[in-house]
Amino acid sequence: MQTSNPTLPLGYSPIPAGKLANMVTCLEMHGRPPARSQPPASGLRVERWAAPSVDDYRDLYRRVGEEWLWVSRLVMPDEELHAILTDPLVEVYVLTDGERRLGLLELDFREHDECEIAFFGIVAEAIGQGSGRLLMNAAIEHAWSRPINRFWVHTCNFDHPAALAFYQRSGFKPYAFMVEVCDDPRLDGRMPREAAPHVPLIEA
Repeated sequence: MQTSNPTLPLGYSPIPAGKLANMVTCLEMHGRPPARSQPPASGLRVERWAAPSVDDYRDLYRRVGEEWLWVSRLVMPDEELHAILTDPLVEVYVLTDGERRLGLLELDFREHDECEIAFFGIVAEAIGQGSGRLLMNAAIEHAWSRPINRFWVHTCNFDHPAALAFYQRSGFKPYAFMVEVCDDPRLDGRMPREAAPHVPLIEA
């Protein structure tokens, strides 16, 4: 992850009213990790989702990410999102039980020699039962099937509390911290006010 913003000074930095400050941890691996066993059979599988429509993608994105304040793809212009979803260097996968889409995996190969997990998440009712391991095993398999030298992901303190440890168990190693400042999407109607109760909602 790159940014042109200046480094924050030491000490406390106030955040404007209506904004959120999100502590981000960047993690990476530079070689394929040892294979981890697949979870017991659960009726779930991972399938490629070729060129999903913008509406279908956003529906799953919201169902997976609303609890964790995923908002970037909700506010992105339709044309820009469509271009990403149809880019041959972007691969979208779903976790499914054969009838429902229950998880989202997006791999971004647009940087030379690299793959980023752009999005990784599972709907609340499917968390557990090895669903995260099944999806991550697929991510590792598909990422390292291409000639890359770096596979990376970022997580943050808005995410599921087990996310960071899960990525580390999967072979990723932390290498940088960042702070993301953004508008609180619960204050302008882009997300319900009751979304992400673990993140305080502070009125302007």
